[in-house]
Amino acid sequence: MKTSELIKKVRQIEIKTKGLSNHIFAGEYHTAFKGTGMAFSEVREYVNGDDLRTIDWNVTARYNSPFVKVFEEEREMTVILLIDVSASTNFGTNLQFKRDLCTEIAAIFAFSAIKNNDKVGVIFFSNEVEKYIPPQKGKKHILRLIQEIINFKPKHKKTNIESALEYLNMVIKKRSISFIISDFISANYQKSIKIIKKRHDIIGIKLNDKSEKDLPNIGIIPLQNSETGEKYFLDSSNKKVREKFSNEKIFNDQKIKIFFQQNGIDLIELNTGEEYIKPLMNFFKNRGSKK
Repeated sequence: MKTSELIKKVRQIEIKTKGLSNHIFAGEYHTAFKGTGMAFSEVREYVNGDDLRTIDWNVTARYNSPFVKVFEEEREMTVILLIDVSASTNFGTNLQFKRDLCTEIAAIFAFSAIKNNDKVGVIFFSNEVEKYIPPQKGKKHILRLIQEIINFKPKHKKTNIESALEYLNMVIKKRSISFIISDFISANYQKSIKIIKKRHDIIGIKLNDKSEKDLPNIGIIPLQNSETGEKYFLDSSNKKVREKFSNEKIFNDQKIKIFFQQNGIDLIELNTGEEYIKPLMNFFKNRGSKK
């Protein structure tokens, strides 16, 4: 992509997603992610009704008068966007590719995060970690992230979510809010998620396209697996073939959904070419009600 086109694209994404972040999602984000704990703020003199467990005995002894420790919520958090850049994210039949949808969703969470003074970092992954951008604050940093997401060219085509999760656990030692933005066409990541969710707050954002489930009735269709390169033909005029194609997708999607539910991990499902405000608002509200 030419520099002028890239700048224009980044600007378009910024205008659309920053507006949504500022006017729709900002308050919901703050409620959904309230911080990772309580941090010491100051000491003050004891007043009637204070919890005796908060008394600072060292200061109390020094001044011969009771003082208590004051704690405040740790507001600053680290947000990590684990972005799937495998070949399957270049698929899309309904107005946009999965990659375009991924860019908008990543930008919304990034702008929402910096509005709350949180740091944002990105891990790009295919069947291996392709690039890591450490967490930072500020609009300039977010615009750089958006530019990278738009223009990133992966070296590999396949998907390995497990490698991305292991890398996350290696580079981010403190608890983070980590969004996995992917179509989840990957095997053997379940064990890693179970382990890593003990340290990090994991949220899955599953990117779908309706044509992956609903095969059009147009006769013989040549298909190719974008990650393996395998080519094959399907007779879409055959009702049983269409039903089998659809049922396999439904089964795999249901398996992913059940895994996330059973392990207490949030999963947001989004479709290319469809509005995503309502699913995101539902996610924020459900998170906020759990706090």
